[in-house]
Amino acid sequence: MGKKTNENKRMSSIARRINMSFWLKELGNVILIDIVIAFLIVSAFAVWGRKQLPQGVGGMRYYVEKNEDGGAYEYIIEGSDEKKYRYDVKIFWDIIELPGIILLGMETIVLFVALFRTADVRRRLKPLNDLAVTAEKLSKEPMDHNKIDDLEKAISHLSADDDEQVIHTGDKDLQSIEIALNNLLRNMKENEKRQMRFVSDASHELRTPIAVIQGYVNMLDRWGKEDEQVLEESIEALKNESQHMKELVEQLLFLARGDSGRQHLNMEKTDLNRMVSEVWEESMMIDESHRYEFRGTENEACVLGDVAMIKQSVRIFVQNAAKYSEPGTAIILGVKEEPGYVSYMIEDEGTGMNPGDLAHIFDRFYRSDEARNNETGGSGLGLSIAKWIVDAHGGTIQVISRADIGSRFVVRFPKIA
Repeated sequence: MGKKTNENKRMSSIARRINMSFWLKELGNVILIDIVIAFLIVSAFAVWGRKQLPQGVGGMRYYVEKNEDGGAYEYIIEGSDEKKYRYDVKIFWDIIELPGIILLGMETIVLFVALFRTADVRRRLKPLNDLAVTAEKLSKEPMDHNKIDDLEKAISHLSADDDEQVIHTGDKDLQSIEIALNNLLRNMKENEKRQMRFVSDASHELRTPIAVIQGYVNMLDRWGKEDEQVLEESIEALKNESQHMKELVEQLLFLARGDSGRQHLNMEKTDLNRMVSEVWEESMMIDESHRYEFRGTENEACVLGDVAMIKQSVRIFVQNAAKYSEPGTAIILGVKEEPGYVSYMIEDEGTGMNPGDLAHIFDRFYRSDEARNNETGGSGLGLSIAKWIVDAHGGTIQVISRADIGSRFVVRFPKIA
């Protein structure tokens, strides 16, 4: 009982010190407010006095002194005409007296009430105090080695090949630790699966160009030394496949650096309107088979980001739109300002996507069956890279697509002034 009393006394003492600190801060705020109000009153009185001067007369000196009879105070302005103009301070005092008394009364009540809030502070500190007391109690209790042994046994019996297995001792005291460890294991297994899937997909994607290169090399070895047509065909195919492999490796390295946190972003203020306009102009130059349109904003649409990275994301969406759109169809690039955001939009009249494909378009190496059968199917990494870039800039991507109608990608970034 005595120990409990001592704990309460310590807590009350701390609460009183905290409350006194708050009260002194409140007192300082009240004094500051009074000083500001007094300054405003004096300034207003000075302005009023100047307005009472005759037209064309300016004030040269201002001061307050008792009148010649030694009674009431007067506000005196020495004018530019070398005359003294006297005003009874009581005129102004009569105006501010009642509001001043009311204000001072309210401030006194506030400070008086704040002085006796120790109990409220103690009540708010109680959860922290209880936590400290419990921690101190636990630290003094002898460690239960049996529980630690049970936890070690449960961990040692885990199998690396069993994804469903979890740590479970049946001890309620260890339940929170079990939950934390199981969540950690689950995340580790998901990361391992993701890494294995990435390596498997990358190996599969690289296998195709390697097989093609090997095939043409063998053909060159057999017939290319004498057949000029085979030689030209093989050289062209080798150039195309080696370029495809180079691009694929660069994309894989980009994503690997991003996953490991080694992808550097050079953040700076940039005009999204101008950036998308540049991509629009270059798209018209390199692709004459589609009609490109640009719908920008009248003013600058500024975001904070890596110019090269954001421009790369725009190019990826534009190239994706051209890849799956028939020649002669329109591809629209647009920039729009929204409350708190700036967005760019890429819209096409292409093949579109069904809901099943739409849910996976940003998965790495994912391509719909139609895309895989298409010669322009690509590596399936472009949209994954674009999404990484947008995520790294705190942006979002909205996709609207209908099969045989077209797709629209809207990318939003936080707006800056």
